[in-house]
Formats: sequence, C-alpha cells, structure tokens
Amino acid sequence: MKNSGTDEKSLRVLLWLISIAFFMQMLDGSILNTALPAMAAALNADPLRMHSVVVAYMLTTAVLIPASGFIADRFGIRRVFFLSILVFTAGSALCALSSSLTPLIAGRIVQGAGGAIMAPVGRLAVLRAFPRSGLAGALSFVTLPGLLGPLFGPLLGGFLVSYASWEWIFLINVPVGLLGALLTLRYMPDLAAESGTGAFDRVGFVLLAIFMVGMTLSVEGFSAGGPRSDALLVLGPAGLLSLAVYALYALKAKAPLINPDLFKIDNFRVGILGNLFARLGFGAIPYLVPLLLQVGLGHAPFTAGLIMLPISIGGIAAKTWISRVLKKLGFRVVLTLNTVLVGAALAGHALIGVQTSILCITLLFFVSGSVNSMQFTSMNSVTLIDLPENRAGSGNSLLSVVMQLSMSMGVAVAAALLDFFKNMAGEGGVLTAFHDTFLLLGCFTAFTALIFFRARDTAGYVGQRAE
Repeated sequence: MKNSGTDEKSLRVLLWLISIAFFMQMLDGSILNTALPAMAAALNADPLRMHSVVVAYMLTTAVLIPASGFIADRFGIRRVFFLSILVFTAGSALCALSSSLTPLIAGRIVQGAGGAIMAPVGRLAVLRAFPRSGLAGALSFVTLPGLLGPLFGPLLGGFLVSYASWEWIFLINVPVGLLGALLTLRYMPDLAAESGTGAFDRVGFVLLAIFMVGMTLSVEGFSAGGPRSDALLVLGPAGLLSLAVYALYALKAKAPLINPDLFKIDNFRVGILGNLFARLGFGAIPYLVPLLLQVGLGHAPFTAGLIMLPISIGGIAAKTWISRVLKKLGFRVVLTLNTVLVGAALAGHALIGVQTSILCITLLFFVSGSVNSMQFTSMNSVTLIDLPENRAGSGNSLLSVVMQLSMSMGVAVAAALLDFFKNMAGEGGVLTAFHDTFLLLGCFTAFTALIFFRARDTAGYVGQRAE
C-alpha cells in the first residue's frame, strides 16, 4: 500500500465506503426519473416541465468536477470527502422538505455540489491509498455498485412513490450519508497531496463555468418552462463568447485547466466530440422513458420501473462482450456501426403505443440498453486509450465534464422538443409528442456516427484482432 500508516482493515472499509458513495450517486440519478410524474402531481407542476430538477444536478456536477482534484489537494482528501458527503446529504434533506419546484431545484443544486466532489475525490483516495499492483481490483470493486444503481433505481423509485411518498426518494440518502460521514472520520486515511501540485486555473474555471451554464440554460429557454427571452438573447451568446475567450486564453496560459495539446491526439479529439454530440441524443433516455411509460401510456410508477429493468439488464450483459468486440473489429467500425444502432433503437421508441405488447417493449428496451452500454464503454475507451500517462488525469477530468454537460443539455433538448411537439399536436397529443421527440433524437444520434468514422484503431486493439 502507498500509505504505510494505513492498515488492511482501514483499506477494506475505505473500499466499502467509496463503493457506497458511488452507489448513492448512481442510485440518485436513476431513482429520480421514475418518480418525476408523482413529484409533479404533489408539487402542482407539469410532469413534462420537471426536467429542470434533473438538469440542475447534472449541470452543477459538470461545473464543479474540474475543481475537485485541486480542492482535495488543498484541504485534504479525508476532510473534503467528509464534507462532500455532508453536502450531498444536506441537499437530499432540502429536496425532501421542498413544497414547490423552486426549492426542489435549489436542493438539487446542493446535491450536485456534493456529488461533483464526492465521486472524483473517492476515486482519488483509491489511487493514493493503493499501489499499482492492487489498483485495478480496487477500482473494479468501488465502481461495481455504480452498475447496480441504474438497475434497481427505477424499480425502487417506482416502489417508493407508489407505496410511500416521493420525499422518500431523497430521505433514504440521509441515514446512509450520515453513516458514511462517520465512517470517513473513523477509517479514511489522511492521505497526503501529490507533490508539486500546481496552482488552480481560476480564470479558466470561471470561463468554462459561464460556457456550461450559459449554453445549458439557453437550451432550456426553448421550453415554455424556461426563461425564454433572457436565455436565448443573453445566456447562449455569453456561453459561446466565454468558450471563445477560453480557447484564446488557454493557448497562452502556463497551466490551463484544459490543455489544448490534448486535442492534438486524434482519438481523444474524436472521443470528446462524439461524447458531446452523441449524448445530446441518447443521453436523455433515462429521463424520457419513464415519462413515456407513465404520462404517455398511463402505467403506474412501480409498473414503469419493472418494465424498465431490461434496459439495465441489457447494459450489464453488454459489458461481458464489448471488450472482445472491440478487439476484433476496432474502434472505428464498432463506434460507427453502434452509433447508428443506438439511433435506430432510440427512434424505435416512437413505435411504442398503447397497444404495444410488453414483450415487444421488453425486447426493445433490452436491445437499447445493450447498444447504449456498448456506446458508453467504446466512447470512453477511445477517448482515453491514447493519452500519455502525464495527461491521463487531465483528459479523464475533461471527459467527466463533457459527459455531465452533454447529458444535462440532452435532457434540456429533449424537454424542449417534447414541449414543442406537444404544442404542435394540441390537446390529447402527448403520445404523439413523445413519438416525434424519440424519432428526431434517434435520427440526430445516428447522424453523429460520422464523427466516429474518423476514429483510429490503436496498436493494442489492432494487434489482437487475429486472436
């Protein structure tokens, strides 16, 4: 182990502690989506306008992730991890106490602030506490619960709102969070900062934050539930201007938050662009599908959670074969073809109607979950695989930001399209609005396959094709 003062028992508890933190964060995202219609009814809100509750969390996370490593090195991993759990728990309590949409969104922002620090710092703790020889097994252990969150989240969310109340979606985090905070103080080692940690790029952080917030809220402005005029006339242009200023600033800065040299690496550039644009289409699936099942088809929340299980099962199943497929076919072929399949599966949701059998829906959801999982793994792998070791941390941080940003914008885009098509269809046209939204997002996602057509197969994969 890297820290000689850390005994084996503390290391085991550390792994469980970070695993629980990962599980809480992943469960929080998937458990909420199934509960949105019930929450909307309790808060006297339109269920199709509840996207802000999802976007607020994702956007806050995207903005704060770049600062997580610096904060941990500046104030200490144990202290920062402890405070992040408390902030996440406090945000959960605030959400449960909300009596209207505005304080609920505020609570989600607090939650996002805790989650943005909790997961990256937890991963950093594992990197600092374990030697290279045991690192792969440790990281696999702590990330495994993250796969279970999306599996049980929709089902648990549907169960809680059906047989308890929507507040329990957030209240279940409180005792778990408090226990995690106590275990952190008791067992997490006081890990030292990396030597030579540089100054934090505050200018770059502010510029990128303005870009992310401006662009996401401007997209929300297309929905009747968003700040239409201000978002379109001010926030969008301000975000684009901020990005342009950052691009010029990063070229001259000594230690920019995002090193422009990263984009000289072909696969990294393709992976980042692909993550950004492809996720705008299929990143909204966890938000749209529960609404389709409940608002469009009239299923109860718990029933909707059961129907969605094949999505997660398909995603977990795909993990068992994606590595072999990549080795045999390479990144370019897999990503190009699979992106088209993801788009086709997304567009296929437009065929789901009141008369569609559960068997057909189950098969579509299983296929959708499988190709989406393959897409996540392949996109992330192609983005990081060619990075030199001295740039791996910076590249991984940027990937995490892009993933959260694109998913938040994807939800905002889906909500705006749903609102537009609903207004076009008129009264009684909710299901038609869902169909049109899925069809358009599916076509857009398939079109992004052109980005991945420029991916390059690395020697590590090409050399193993003959196996």
